[in-house]
Amino acid sequence: MIRIVTDSTSDLSRERREELNIESLPLSVHFGEETFRDGVDITNREFYERLAQVETLPTTAQVNPEEFAALFRKYLDQGDEVVGIFISGAMSGTCQSAAIARDMVDGEAHIFIVDSHTVTFALGLLVETAVLLRDQGLSAREIAARIEELSGRTRLLAVVDTLKYLKMGGRIRAATAVVGGLLGISPIITIENGLVESIGKARGRKAAFQWIERRMESEQPDLSLPVSFGHSNSPEAMAECQAYFADKVAGAAVLGTDIGSVVGTHVGPGATGIVYFVKR
Repeated sequence: MIRIVTDSTSDLSRERREELNIESLPLSVHFGEETFRDGVDITNREFYERLAQVETLPTTAQVNPEEFAALFRKYLDQGDEVVGIFISGAMSGTCQSAAIARDMVDGEAHIFIVDSHTVTFALGLLVETAVLLRDQGLSAREIAARIEELSGRTRLLAVVDTLKYLKMGGRIRAATAVVGGLLGISPIITIENGLVESIGKARGRKAAFQWIERRMESEQPDLSLPVSFGHSNSPEAMAECQAYFADKVAGAAVLGTDIGSVVGTHVGPGATGIVYFVKR
């Protein structure tokens, strides 16, 4: 059997993971001296409630190699192969931990590690696609190669509702946040070189959607592959995003998910956006 393994920053719910028959190992979230396993000891709702009260941002910690090694040994002992798809190595050492664990269990021939170069519902979309490939009968090596190719064609575009958390994380200056807040400016973010980056701005969510629409038109989404929408503790924002882009993604399979604690730490509540693959 081919086992698909990811980490909690894929933001796939427990129910969805069970449906897909995949394994997800949790990163840790630290609020001061308190530590929570992402999605295990703290829900997304609880995370955003805590986030609204902090004066300094929480920190996160990667999955350690020993956790991966235990899981990998179990699968190898069963005669299974593993495709692991993880958070961008530029954001976290989790992917490196998985590679170390593969070497610890001497699993190079049967364990294939993929750095997604992305995070949250973009990572989740790659995992969903890997499951489709698994169910189509591709080998573990073929799945890993295909996901590596698709990772370079993955586009995440999202609009942030508040500048507060970008300011707290040092991604924008305090003066910029104040002026932007007064003017109702919404940053537009993406993943570039494996990191979350601000690439545009608009006054209000609808104008941000229009900005994203223009970017999509210039990149030609591949609608033979799934697309995904996401939100950070704001399902109504995602519903608005889905409605706006419905005709732009007509014909594609559409998924939706909650943005979890890792990206949520920086973008705060109220963010929403879309992920798609561009054509070759």
